Amino acid sequence: MVNPRLANALAAVIIVVAGWAAYSGSLGGPFVFDDPSSITDNPTIRQLWPPWDALATPRANVTAQGRPVLNLSLALNYAAGGTAVRGYHVVNVAIHLAAGLTLFGVVRRTLWRRSGTDDATRATVLAFAVALLWTVHPLQTESVTYVVQRAESLMGLFYLLTLDAFLRGADADGPRARAAWVVASVLACAMGMATKEVMVSAPVLVFLHDRTFVAGGFAAAWRERRWYYAALGATWLILLLCLLRGGGNRGGAIGFGSGVGWWTYGLTQFEAIGRYLLLAAWPQPLVFEYGAFKVKDIAEVLPWALLVVPAVAGTCWALWRRPVAGFLGLWFFSLLAPTSLVPGTSQMIVEHRMYLSLAAVLAGLLLLAERALGRDRPARLLPVVAALALGCVGVTYARNEVYRSELSLWSETVAKRPANPVAQAMLAEALFAADRREQARTHYEKALQLDPTFFVAHERLGELLMRLGRATDAEAHLREALRLRPDFADALTNLGLLCAGTGRPAEAITLLERAVALKPEYPEAHFALANVLAELERHAEAAGHYQAAIDGQPGNPALRYNQANSLAALGRGEAAIAAYREALRLRPDHASTEFNLANTLAGLRRVGEAVPHYQRALALQPDFAAAELNLGSALLELGRLDDAEAHYQSALRLEPQMTEAREGLSRLRKVRGR
Repeated sequence: MVNPRLANALAAVIIVVAGWAAYSGSLGGPFVFDDPSSITDNPTIRQLWPPWDALATPRANVTAQGRPVLNLSLALNYAAGGTAVRGYHVVNVAIHLAAGLTLFGVVRRTLWRRSGTDDATRATVLAFAVALLWTVHPLQTESVTYVVQRAESLMGLFYLLTLDAFLRGADADGPRARAAWVVASVLACAMGMATKEVMVSAPVLVFLHDRTFVAGGFAAAWRERRWYYAALGATWLILLLCLLRGGGNRGGAIGFGSGVGWWTYGLTQFEAIGRYLLLAAWPQPLVFEYGAFKVKDIAEVLPWALLVVPAVAGTCWALWRRPVAGFLGLWFFSLLAPTSLVPGTSQMIVEHRMYLSLAAVLAGLLLLAERALGRDRPARLLPVVAALALGCVGVTYARNEVYRSELSLWSETVAKRPANPVAQAMLAEALFAADRREQARTHYEKALQLDPTFFVAHERLGELLMRLGRATDAEAHLREALRLRPDFADALTNLGLLCAGTGRPAEAITLLERAVALKPEYPEAHFALANVLAELERHAEAAGHYQAAIDGQPGNPALRYNQANSLAALGRGEAAIAAYREALRLRPDHASTEFNLANTLAGLRRVGEAVPHYQRALALQPDFAAAELNLGSALLELGRLDDAEAHYQSALRLEPQMTEAREGLSRLRKVRGR
């Protein structure tokens, strides 16, 4: 007989190794889709202390909004490695592996309690099978590899920890140990409520689990642990506060006030739930972004309803007649209920919603397989599970390869869902980033053919056309974006830039001031406004907007450089020098920064300090005639006449008509004459 402790340890090691093998190829993937808005462009994660910013979460409608524990976890990642994406992937995989191990413990304790102490081997084998397949299943890829969907996996971990701590407390010896586990369970539930709204069902599922596997009835469960359930229920207040903090409807995209009727949205969920069930059994094809759709004919629903309606009816019947099957059914449906019953405008089918629900499907299928193979011989299940797990590891690893670049991810998504305007626009965005501009334009136009009201695609196509030099067409798309969404700060910013570039600075300032008023934390708008003001020599105003842009993007050297130029123009030499030095720290290979820093130092009569910066500017840009000229003047002032003459001559070789260089040589001859 195998030692139970050794068996459990071996099972845990296999789960971790298999999970790491499945996701080891995901660590280099870039931030995609909603990742930048919640991570790279999220100002609330940039400091850990005081923690109030991170816990307040962003005000904009992004994934981290109203989810303080998720936002805090991103802040911890940022503190450890900034926006280096690998660290975020490592944490996501670690969360998923921890959830897999917790699931193993929950299932093992549940089965052990129901089967009795004499059947510990069966409990361990089944729990291992469920947790292993759940950990490496390809359907989990979106929850793990898509960084910001840490919302789902982290919530899932807290959900499982809530149940695990409850089971440990039920089995604990002595009141002190039981109380400690009760507190741990309530704390995990509270953390989950502050991570994602799907946690709402946790108190109900724990109560049902108690009735099914521990107490044996609802009345007994309530009688023995009513204070515990009161505390679990109290965590709903945390969820309510988070919802209110997030606006209650995620910027109007979700909820009964989103403009999508409950019935209209509900009809789409027959296909959604049906697909989830099929993907749990056969995870192909997986699609990153399904897009929004409506049911045009009731006949479209019928094939899916034939799968979903019996499953719902069977769950209702089993809750009373077959408690174990009923619990699994309710686990599946209750975790999907928040996103299946509450209407939304943009996402009807999303694979990461199956993160925890998948466990119920796998447990049900494995219980059926165990019955077919013989319940008294649980080891017979292991070869089947091993084969399935190896297949899942291979498919999951291959699926992660799609996430290696935005271009590959969106190319595959468009191939599978060509009628999805969001996918078309995001593929255009990836092509735009790869400087394949004409191809990008084609896909933006396809997105707008599919949805002419897609204001984001109008704005992005407008920016692309600006880059292509087609100002008239660009302006038409930007103005259409603003007609569809008057408070669209991105469109206001790009239209402001276009007006500035076409000789309309007053109109540009008006548009850009509207953009920063609508979105005060938007660094691009502040930067654009500052540049226009600087061109008009309104340097005091420009410096303030440069600083606002820097607050949003502290690692952007261009912001520091332009701010330094305005500070120098204002005569604030020391502040300008500090800004130039910071710009060089961020980008050491920028010749113009070295040159302007040298000029500012020379202007403060710190000529000896200026010379090395002129020299570095020339090392970076050997044809920099102005740097040759100013270096010659600095050396002349220091009395290094031969060196000064050489640089004046170099300036004239680069620009033969440079009057200042000839004047410098004239001054040099007079010095020599004296």
